[in-house]
Amino acid sequence: MAVFWAATAGAQSPALVGIAHVAFRVSDLQKSRDFYSQLGFEQAFEFTDNGRTTVAFIKINDHQFIELYPRNNDAQPLGLMHICFEASDIEAVRSEYLKRDLKPEEVKKARAGNLLFMMHDPQGQLLEYTQYMPGSLHFNDRGSHLSNNRVAQHLIQADASVRDTVAEMTFYRHKLGFVPIKKDASLLGIPGSSDLVAIRESASTKPSLAFAVSNVGQVAQDLRKRGFQARKDHHGLSITDPDGTMIFFTSQHKKHT
Repeated sequence: MAVFWAATAGAQSPALVGIAHVAFRVSDLQKSRDFYSQLGFEQAFEFTDNGRTTVAFIKINDHQFIELYPRNNDAQPLGLMHICFEASDIEAVRSEYLKRDLKPEEVKKARAGNLLFMMHDPQGQLLEYTQYMPGSLHFNDRGSHLSNNRVAQHLIQADASVRDTVAEMTFYRHKLGFVPIKKDASLLGIPGSSDLVAIRESASTKPSLAFAVSNVGQVAQDLRKRGFQARKDHHGLSITDPDGTMIFFTSQHKKHT
């Protein structure tokens, strides 16, 4: 899964810090918590309503989280709900998107205390953008819930499962300014970051995430010791979460410009 990238054509794209979080709807919240705990990732905090957990925040590093939403009924689809990108200046990003004839919502303060705006892609799928703010739950948790037992420390890639890959690629490249990756036509680099988004056809692929690691071979041995059935193929080293999402481990690489 080595990657290469090219410069973005056209207007300068607003730089982003990278992936802030990915949100998943899960069938069994405790099983999903246990899965990530076995990988060394701790829950930083959660939201509850009427005594019931509505979302659990699993911490990867001080800037990245996985949000787990329990399914309320069988009609709710499992899997990826949305990807959220971190901005260092969220108003500047929104202003640039407005110039590009996009329709981002107003920036608001979210429940955790961070700034947030939402937007939808051409297929109606949600995209979020956040800026971590002093005093927020995320900001106040910096330096905490970072176990030395984490199998990885950087979420490098999230997949966007779509019906029309051509339309989605056009949107990400020409509207959002994401960077095409020469080695893999499905991959796009987030401008200003080393993180990636993969545009996959939803009918033919399972949801997946990828973590960057320094030594894939050592991680394979570590995963097996932790009781995981790690697989290695031409895509790389992978395991599967309780709902079928593929978790890949790949070599670290540079940021996109």
